[in-house]
Amino acid sequence: MVTPDKGGLPPTPSGGGGGIIFITGGARSGKSRYAQQLALQLSNNPVYVATARHWDDDFEKRIQRHQSERDERWTSIEEEKHISGLSFSGKVIVMDCVTLWLTNFFTDTKYDVDASLQQGKLEIDQLDTTNNTYIIISNELGMGMHAETEIGRKFTDLQGWMNQYIAQKANKVVFMVSGIAMEIKS
Repeated sequence: MVTPDKGGLPPTPSGGGGGIIFITGGARSGKSRYAQQLALQLSNNPVYVATARHWDDDFEKRIQRHQSERDERWTSIEEEKHISGLSFSGKVIVMDCVTLWLTNFFTDTKYDVDASLQQGKLEIDQLDTTNNTYIIISNELGMGMHAETEIGRKFTDLQGWMNQYIAQKANKVVFMVSGIAMEIKS
């Protein structure tokens, strides 16, 4: 049964020492705000891993808006693809977001879904979830309109398969709708 979160944030994954919390939902559903609040509940000095490439002026504005939402308690790191290579120990890390991260693999592999999925899964598998808590944010692309182009449809499939993979590995999964968190796996 899906139950809305009545304003509280989910506790640290069982064991208290790490794991994956997966936050998914539609665009502008409150995922990033929720993830940041959760990270600050779990740590006084969380890490924010931004996966966006600086594609154009619009992306630059989005990046600046996200940066302005975080204060001096945060350590910010930009990493387009190789998140597993970042060295953390005992940290709470917000990875924002899977959609932009997968876009980097997808464009670099010339739109090869299988290669992109394999590379993404390998990165997730190599995360140190024993010593760190990863709060991973993603979008549910398949719930909106169908993509008009073949590449768009391929990316929607890639995103869906990666979301399933991360959700399966996660200790907790939260689905955001209109700013309301619904825990769907704990």
